[in-house]
Amino acid sequence: MSASVELLRKISSGQYDRAFTLLYGETQVEAQRARYTKAVEEFVALFGDGDEPLGLFSAPGRTEIGGNHTDHNHGRVLAGSVNLDVIAVVRPTDGSIRIKSEGYPMDTVALDTLMPREEEKNRSVSLIRGTAAHFNELGYAVGGFDAYTTSNVLKGSGLSSSAAFEVLVGVILNHLYNDGRVDAVDIAQIAQYAENVYFGKPCGLMDQMASSVGNIITIDFADPTEPIIEKVDFDFSSVAHALCIVDVGGNHADLTHEYAAIPSEMRAVAASLGVSYLRETTLDAVFANIHELREKHGDRAVLRAIHFLRENERVVKQVEALRAGDFEAFKALIIESGNSSFEYLQNVYPNCNVDEQGMSLALAVAQGVLQGNGAWRVHGGGFGGTTQNFVPLDKLAAFKDAIEHVFGDGTCHVLNIRPCGGVCVDKL
Repeated sequence: MSASVELLRKISSGQYDRAFTLLYGETQVEAQRARYTKAVEEFVALFGDGDEPLGLFSAPGRTEIGGNHTDHNHGRVLAGSVNLDVIAVVRPTDGSIRIKSEGYPMDTVALDTLMPREEEKNRSVSLIRGTAAHFNELGYAVGGFDAYTTSNVLKGSGLSSSAAFEVLVGVILNHLYNDGRVDAVDIAQIAQYAENVYFGKPCGLMDQMASSVGNIITIDFADPTEPIIEKVDFDFSSVAHALCIVDVGGNHADLTHEYAAIPSEMRAVAASLGVSYLRETTLDAVFANIHELREKHGDRAVLRAIHFLRENERVVKQVEALRAGDFEAFKALIIESGNSSFEYLQNVYPNCNVDEQGMSLALAVAQGVLQGNGAWRVHGGGFGGTTQNFVPLDKLAAFKDAIEHVFGDGTCHVLNIRPCGGVCVDKL
């Protein structure tokens, strides 16, 4: 019996149902059987069959619950992995890494040439090369494999499809060639390195950490080489609210400069205050030097620094509220966070395209439906993408109707928090 036939038999007979229930919830088991079956069939069509066993891997998208643009200045975040993910069917090989992602051309990386390539910037192949390179630099084993991947993490959604892909590559290398000994934190840091150095996007570490570690976590990046990660025990289903992500149809593709400006401006303010990152200073110091900071860096940079310092403390309050079971206080803090992002951080719409303000519109619709009940905010990096909403179940139908009337069918996504991060599905 060939490897693919054996794997398909296991999927169809229910041997993966326990894993699918853990990753996606009981109601999604049948859909995931079909999804993984199709992925295996696509792998065989691309790479052929054989006796070498095939592996199944998954890395989740993430939802940022608190700490909007705080990680890159060594701040605090609150985040959770969600039940949308990138999955891969994988076979180890003696040659290069070949990854075919659904809807995209094949990416091929020869393992004897792992230096960054300028022509690969902003392309997925750079993430593969960067991940393999940093595994190698850190003394971990690297080897070839063929993979077919498919994702339901919305691209440009603020759910971090790129981080999920990076973590997926790291998890594959970890289990194929390192016996699973590379821990989740190291995989997240390797993924960030790939995105910073090879892809060319100066992101923080939150996206990769939430995808790699999983569940609801709060992370303190005061020392990003040794982030403090704590689990936050809270069952959102116990408060009769749904977590809804609204896809406003924006695209992040040409907005790297908008994202890059945020950490750049924050660090410029920090440098003028004699420190490297805003985490190392205070709001009092900003206001004590406000005239010099405005003159040197402009008002937007100062406002972004104010956002960081208040948002960083807000994360602590959010964690305290969840641990105390005070969901009303938590929702009020979510709205505060969203207002701060809109007014001070200014990442709800890009300055280069003020005519396109889908996220602003989605926030206005949410406020109209949820005022006095739920909560709403910008989600993730911003500048398009998605909003995050905590919606009372008795308002869910009305909320979904109002959102999809504006943005179209299927734009309101009701998600679950996933209890684990990047995994080899075969080992669950």
